[in-house]
Amino acid sequence: MSQIKLIAFDLDGTLLDSVPDLAVAADQAVQALGFPAVTEEQVRDYVGNGADVLIGRSLSRSLTVSPDLDPELHAKARVLFDDYYEKSGHKLSHLYPAVKETLAELDKAGFTMALVTNKPSKFVPEVLAKHGIDKYFVDVIGGDTFPEKKPNPMALNWLLEKHHCQPHEMMMVGDSSNDIKAAKNAGCHSFGLTYGYNHGEPISDSQPDHVADTIADLVDVVTVCAEAQ
Repeated sequence: MSQIKLIAFDLDGTLLDSVPDLAVAADQAVQALGFPAVTEEQVRDYVGNGADVLIGRSLSRSLTVSPDLDPELHAKARVLFDDYYEKSGHKLSHLYPAVKETLAELDKAGFTMALVTNKPSKFVPEVLAKHGIDKYFVDVIGGDTFPEKKPNPMALNWLLEKHHCQPHEMMMVGDSSNDIKAAKNAGCHSFGLTYGYNHGEPISDSQPDHVADTIADLVDVVTVCAEAQ
C-alpha cells in the first residue's frame, strides 16, 4: 500500500453512537402523525442513508420505504423529526471507545482528517463540538453538502481534489456498506468497523480492505501504510 495522507471518517455508527437520540426523534415524529411507535432497535437498522430515508423507513416500519407513502406526509414527518432531533440536545449520544484517543494520535502524526457523513449538515457542527472532536477535521461534509451522498463518491472525489491527493493516498473509515462502496467508487482504501449500523449485515460482506472491531486499530494500519512507502 502507498502512504495514506488523507483519512475520511463517517460519523454515526463510526465515531458516535447517535441512535438513542435519533430513535427518540423518529418515534416522536411518526407518533405525532398517528403512526405506530418505532423502537431504538428498529432505528439501528433504518439509519445510514440520510434523514429522509430514515423517516421513510420509520413511517413504513421497514427497510424498504413504502411506495404508497404520501410525499406530503413524508415531508411533514421529516420537518417534525428535524425539530425533535434539534431539541434533543444530543444528550443520549456518546462516542465509541478509543475514538478521541485515536483521532488525537492521528492528528499528532500529521494525517489530514475529514468528516463525510450522510447526516444533515446543520446538525453536524454542534454534535462534533459537544463531544470535543471538531478540532480534528479540516473539512466537514454533510449529507446535503453535495447533490449526491454516499455511496456516491462525490464528496471523496472533492476531498481528493482539494488536498491534491491520489486515491491510493486516502482511507475511508466507516461502519456501513455505503462507506465501503463510496471508497471503492472513489478508488481509495477502506477501513470497516464491525460495530455501528449496517442494516443488520456484517461489514465484511462489503469487502473493505481492512476490518476491525475497534477504531484504535486504524493507527497501526495507516502507520504500516506509511512505513511501506
